[in-house]
Amino acid sequence: MSTRTPTLSDSLYEYLLNVSLRESEIQRRLREETASHPHSNMQISPEQGQFMALLVQVLGAVKTIEVGVFTGYSSLAVALALPPDGKVVACDVSEEWTSVARRYWQEAGVSHKIDLRLAPASETLDGLLREGNAGTFDFAFIDADKVNYERYYEQCLTLLRPGGLIAVDNVLWAGRVIDPAVNDPDTVAIRAFNEKLKDDPRVSLSMVPISDGLTLAFKRSTF
Repeated sequence: MSTRTPTLSDSLYEYLLNVSLRESEIQRRLREETASHPHSNMQISPEQGQFMALLVQVLGAVKTIEVGVFTGYSSLAVALALPPDGKVVACDVSEEWTSVARRYWQEAGVSHKIDLRLAPASETLDGLLREGNAGTFDFAFIDADKVNYERYYEQCLTLLRPGGLIAVDNVLWAGRVIDPAVNDPDTVAIRAFNEKLKDDPRVSLSMVPISDGLTLAFKRSTF
């Protein structure tokens, strides 16, 4: 037994994948193609994708948001888990990176579920609010520019229904959050964001040490 989360060795991590990962062949090919990308570290791990898909199913989610698409692994995982009428509003600014995502969404038969909006995410989220979508989304995943995490969080929290869930990636930031010598804008922003959420009475909170750290914020019905 252990009183704390263990650090996974390479062999234990392989065991975890071998006995639990249910990754489709299309997901695997997308992950392997992205592994050769110069920014491959931006892709979530397969076990995190599977965990997010499970969260979406447990929530009974239909309307979801993704802030930061990259090559589309996370949006593919979520879209595959959604019901036939489910939707992902996917926010990104890169036509180049999301062109990879589009290919795999199409092949997987989920492109009709994904509404890709190529514009600064804050503009897309503000547009959703202006269109009267406050309180109508079930799930949001934030994995984009770190200096705007707080803004995306506030926008997504307004868009979320009570009982909805926000998942925020990279909150452990490869350990840089605890290194006092590291004070670049991204690291400072993530530290501030983590501290803000710790005391946010509007949500129930759990920081999960999966991949690079995933914070789950459950929107309370009353606060």
